[in-house]
Amino acid sequence: MRRFVVGVWVSLAWMGLGSSAAAQDAWVVGQSAPLSGGNAVFGRDIRDGALAYFAALNAKGGVAGRRVELVTLDDKNDRKTAGANAQKLLDENRVVALFGFASATLSLDAMPHAEKAGVLFFAPFSGANPVRRTTPVLFTLRASYVDEMDKMISFWSGFGMKKVVVVHYDDEVGKQNFAAVAGTLEKQQLKPTAFSIKRNTKVEPAQIAALMDLKADYIINTVLSGPAAEIVKDMHEKGTFTPMSSLSFIGAQQFIDAAGPAAAGVSIGQVVPNPSSPLPVVRECAKALQDAGIKVPMNSTHLEACIGAKVLAEAMRRARKPDAKSLLDAMQNLGTYDAGGFRVTYTPTNHHGSKLVELGMVSRDGRIRN
Repeated sequence: MRRFVVGVWVSLAWMGLGSSAAAQDAWVVGQSAPLSGGNAVFGRDIRDGALAYFAALNAKGGVAGRRVELVTLDDKNDRKTAGANAQKLLDENRVVALFGFASATLSLDAMPHAEKAGVLFFAPFSGANPVRRTTPVLFTLRASYVDEMDKMISFWSGFGMKKVVVVHYDDEVGKQNFAAVAGTLEKQQLKPTAFSIKRNTKVEPAQIAALMDLKADYIINTVLSGPAAEIVKDMHEKGTFTPMSSLSFIGAQQFIDAAGPAAAGVSIGQVVPNPSSPLPVVRECAKALQDAGIKVPMNSTHLEACIGAKVLAEAMRRARKPDAKSLLDAMQNLGTYDAGGFRVTYTPTNHHGSKLVELGMVSRDGRIRN
């Protein structure tokens, strides 16, 4: 396990521990993420990006003299565990916000606990409909999947595609993701074919063969990096090179690492700037990760978590008191905030911060090119 050497506060958060004495002098933020299991790389990158920013912030005195402590609990990519973790963070750690849950599925059982407690639920890593609904406590950072699809389809529609297949999970969120994609495609007079797989299971060769039998002109992935990589690798091994796009949910770097050379040519939605961009917030987050001892290059997951942490810290600065109620009030009255080239806008009637979508394509050298 990688560890930041920045003092007891981050060490406590890293191990998922809390301290009532510590909480009196800190802004305690709670997070549930898949730190183990099939989506662990994605979960750890979310945690690392946020912790890196908070470590840099704490080194400069924190927020109004109070340090920011991130308490992260492992949910193993399990929905019920994520819900239980949310309740534990609220009851035992007295967090002022729940932050950076790794998917809409992992948010479903957690959000009701935040709503009941009146605690901010901020920046889930999803653009799916379940985390786009209007509630007093839910605030998103990223654009929606509908925004991403609009960008993708406007690009690909000129290539004469007729048959589009959408790969989705066979569960509540997966079916809603398919519906969102289908709604966008219908604007182009296209009716997609659904292809469902089970969440948290390996994609079997027979399933990939069935997908290939559909003879798609274009495949859209709404699944995680693991199954998406299995699909594209197997198809390439069999000589099939169908154009493919993935929503940002895939985790671009995680997909590239898993798919290897087969990732080349796949287009991926990006809801934060390219990690190689010269924007101030990108440079700031890259330095924070480097200073925190993270050896791998910053990826888009790190960056999104870091930007989310920075926006959350800005709301803390504007809060009248260091408590959950004041933080929630500050977030909904944040207005337009420029985090250094990435802008968000929050008002009492707008809880969705950004609509930024860029479409990147994986190059042969394993980089995302915009």
